[in-house]
Amino acid sequence: MSRIAIIGYGKMGQTIHKMALAKGHEVPLTIDVNTDHSLDDLDQSIDVAIEFTRPDSAFSNLKACLEKGIPVVCGTTGWLDNLDEIHQLCHTTKGAFFYASNYSVGVNIFFALSDYLAGRMDAFAEYEVDLKEIHHTQKLDAPSGTAITLAQGILKALDRKEQWIGQANGNSSDLVIQSERIEDTPGTHMITYKSEIDAIEIKHTAFSRKGFASGALTAAEWLIGKQGIFSMRDLLGF
Repeated sequence: MSRIAIIGYGKMGQTIHKMALAKGHEVPLTIDVNTDHSLDDLDQSIDVAIEFTRPDSAFSNLKACLEKGIPVVCGTTGWLDNLDEIHQLCHTTKGAFFYASNYSVGVNIFFALSDYLAGRMDAFAEYEVDLKEIHHTQKLDAPSGTAITLAQGILKALDRKEQWIGQANGNSSDLVIQSERIEDTPGTHMITYKSEIDAIEIKHTAFSRKGFASGALTAAEWLIGKQGIFSMRDLLGF
């Protein structure tokens, strides 16, 4: 069994903590503004860290882990402007870094399904594509990281779309991501291809945070002893 540090002790961090203990892991460190521990307490006794915090603190948290030689799994979204720096630091330190915008196995299957559908729809320009995401009101970033990952896959496949935007502006070459915040909604993502004749819709709905927490914990277990940069595609063998 492993010694896991949890950085960020909100609802997700607490769910991961319970799951880790139930699987026999130790959680000697929970680091948050409301706990007694800090990044200074990270040391080589920690086998892996799991980071779920805020967009404005993720970079410094990940940097601290990699500089201390601790493999780190990150589930925070909204900070990816600094992703290249973390990748470079991971190479420099010969560390291990795992990032996913969503750790749910179902969502990652949904990513693959969306990529496949977008590839088929490229030949049918009469279908307009729309993407919508719904999350709880505590989620700070919009669009969600999951929605952005979906949009990136669609943009690679559809030649008629050039970029994603968060608000419609009438430009047909833009892929619009609609974001909605509703109390106690773990996460819903919908993609619709619509023509004058019909519509095709695929949808993923999360019922709780357990799927995300379970995936992050599995990623942490898998990351121990590895070196490099990884994602859910590596873990799931896609």
